[in-house]
Amino acid sequence: MELTKIKGINEKRQEAFNSLSIFDTHDLIKFFPRKYLDLREKQSLKYAYHNDIVLTSGQIVSVPVNRFYRGNRGIVKVVCEQDGFIFSVVWFNQPYVLSKLKQGEEYLFYGRVSNKDLTTTIVNPSFELCDKVFRLKGIVPQYSLKGALTQKIVRDSVKLAVDIERPKSIIPFNLQKKYELQDLFEAYRQVHNPDDFNNIKKASDRIAIEEYFALISAFKFIKGDKTQVRVNNYSCSSKELLDFIVKRFPFSFTEGQRKAVNEIYADMTGTNVMNRLLEGDVGSGKTAVSLCAVFIAVKSGYQVCMLSPTEVLARQNFIAIKKAFPDYNVDLLTGSNTAKEKKEIKDAVQKGYINILVGTHALLEDDVVFKNLSLCVCDEQQRFGVAQRSSLMNKGIAPDVLVMSATPIPRTLSLIFYGDLDITVISDKPKERIPIDTFIVPKIKYGDMLHFIGNEIKSGNKAYFVCPKIEEDEEGTIISVTELYNELKQKMPSVSIGLLHGKMKDKEKNAVMDEFKNGSVDLLVSTTVIEVGVDVPNASVIVIYNAERFGLSQLHQLRGRVGRSDIKSYCFLMNEKTEGPAIERLKVIKDNADGFKISEYDYKMRGAGDFMGSHQSGKFMKDLGFLNYDTASIFLAKKISDEFFELGQNLDEIREIAIKKYNSLKDITLN
Repeated sequence: MELTKIKGINEKRQEAFNSLSIFDTHDLIKFFPRKYLDLREKQSLKYAYHNDIVLTSGQIVSVPVNRFYRGNRGIVKVVCEQDGFIFSVVWFNQPYVLSKLKQGEEYLFYGRVSNKDLTTTIVNPSFELCDKVFRLKGIVPQYSLKGALTQKIVRDSVKLAVDIERPKSIIPFNLQKKYELQDLFEAYRQVHNPDDFNNIKKASDRIAIEEYFALISAFKFIKGDKTQVRVNNYSCSSKELLDFIVKRFPFSFTEGQRKAVNEIYADMTGTNVMNRLLEGDVGSGKTAVSLCAVFIAVKSGYQVCMLSPTEVLARQNFIAIKKAFPDYNVDLLTGSNTAKEKKEIKDAVQKGYINILVGTHALLEDDVVFKNLSLCVCDEQQRFGVAQRSSLMNKGIAPDVLVMSATPIPRTLSLIFYGDLDITVISDKPKERIPIDTFIVPKIKYGDMLHFIGNEIKSGNKAYFVCPKIEEDEEGTIISVTELYNELKQKMPSVSIGLLHGKMKDKEKNAVMDEFKNGSVDLLVSTTVIEVGVDVPNASVIVIYNAERFGLSQLHQLRGRVGRSDIKSYCFLMNEKTEGPAIERLKVIKDNADGFKISEYDYKMRGAGDFMGSHQSGKFMKDLGFLNYDTASIFLAKKISDEFFELGQNLDEIREIAIKKYNSLKDITLN
C-alpha cells in the first residue's frame, strides 16, 4: 500500500521516507528499530563516566546554534541543565537537528558521554521532547532517521503499517506447526511495539527465519541443478601436473594444498564440470593451488581467465602467472588499459592467441570473447556477486569454475551462498611461516612503537600503516591517511613513506605499490585497499589505527599482509581504550591466529548484515535491518527449506514469491 494512505503521512513526509528507501507499507514494516529505550531507567548525568551510553534528560538553557568549521561541516550545540547540573549536547554534521530544538524545553537524550576538560557533553544523541516521550510507557523503539522525520512519526506510522500489512508466513503451515514457529504478524508487532525485551529477541529470530527461508529457497530455485556434463576434456596427466609443481614451486606443498590439488584434478578429469570453492586462511597457499588448475587447462590447449576484485591484486596475479607460465601467452585486462590496448587484447583473446587472461571487472564486458575458455578462476570470490560469477561462466561452453576466498566465511553463510559448490578448505599453513606477534597498543606506547618500527626498516624490512578512512570523521577521533602521512613524515624523516587510498587513480596506486614492493618506499600509509591479496614478502610490520572500528575478520585479513615469508612479523592494533568491549574484541585477534574461529566469533558479534555488508548486498540485508538474531535461526531456516523441498508440496505456490528476491540476491557479496 502507498505510504500516503497511512494517517499522518503527507507528500512531504512520503519524500522523507523515500530518502530512507521506504516506498510502501511493506518496506515500512521492515524498517526495524536500531535500539530500544527503557523509559523506567532514566539516569543522572552527574554520575556518568566517560564513554558511558546514557538515557537522561535536560532542559535547554541556551539558544541552539550551528557553528561551522573545516569548510561546510558544522556542530549544533546546546547547553542544558539537569537538577542544577550543567552539561552540553553536540551533534556533528547534522544541521537538521537545529530546527527540532527549542530553548526552555526539556528533552530526553540517549547517547555517549564525553567527560573532557572538566565538562560533560553528550555526543550525537537521539532525542525527543519529554512531554511527548513520558506519555509513552515501557520499551520504546528508536529508529535510524535523518531529515524531517521524528521518532514519534515513524513509531506511529510503523504501527499502522503492521496492522495494514498483517504479514503472513510463506512457510507451509504444517512446517510452522512442526517447528513451533511464532505467528509472523505477532513477531512484527513485538519487534516494533515490544511488551518486554525477551519478546524482542524471540520475534527477531522468527522474522530472520522467515527471511532466510525465502532467501535459501530462492537460491535453490535460481541455481537449480547446476551439474553439467563435461564438454572440455583435459589431456594433462597426473605425472605432468606433479612435474609442474616440482619445477615451478620452490617449496613443498602442505597436506591441505595436496588434498586441494587432488580434489581439483579429480574434478577436472571427471565426467561433470567442476564447481569448487577453495577456501583458506591468509597465507595458506591458495594461489599456488589455483595455478595447478590453470596448468591442467593450458597444458591441454584451452584458455583460462582469472578475475580479481582490484587492479592491485589483478596485477599481482598477472605477475605471478607470467612467472609460473613462461611458455604461454599471458595478458592483463583492467580499466587502466588504453582503448587501443583493450582492443588488441580482446582481438588476441578471441583468436586464441592469449592462453591466460587476468583482469578485473573489465573481463565481464560483453565484447570480451574467448575462443575456447575452459576454466574460470575467481580470486577473492566474496567480493563478487552471483550474477558476476555467472557472467564469467557464460563466456565459455560449460567451463570449469574455481572460486577462491581468503576471507574465512562462517559455515552458516557458506551453506547458504555456496550451496551449489563443492568446498575445499586448506586448514594448514606452510611450516616455514613464523607466527605473527599481535599487540594492542595504547597511546602512551606510540613513541616506543615508532622507534621499534624504525629499527625494523633499518634492517631492510617494510611496514604498513592502515587507517579506516581517507578523511577524518566529524568528531576528529579518526585520523585520516593524509594526516597520518604528514605526521609520520615529520616523526620519521629518514624513512621513505608512500601514500595509498581508494580515491587515487589506478596508475597512481600501481606506481606506489611497485615502489613499496620493489623500490625505495619502506613505509606505506594506506586505507584498507591493501586488505586482500597484496603480497610483499619483506613487509614485517602492520599498524592498524582505530582498530576497534574494524570487524575482526577484516583485522585478520589486514594482519595477513605481513608474515608472508620467513621474516618475524608484527601487528600493532592502535586503540585508546584500556578496557571494555572494544578491548575484549581486540583480544580475540591478539590471542587467535585461526581465521575460521575468528570469523565465527565475528559473525556472532556483528550478525549477517554487517558481515555481508548492507551497502553491497541489496534489499535482502535491508529487510533484516537491525534485527538481532541468533545463528541458530539461519540453520533452522535451512533445515525447514530442505524439508520443504524434500516433501515437494506446493512448490509452485512459493516459487514466484521466492524468485522475486533474485534481483536483490544476484549481487550479494560478503565483507
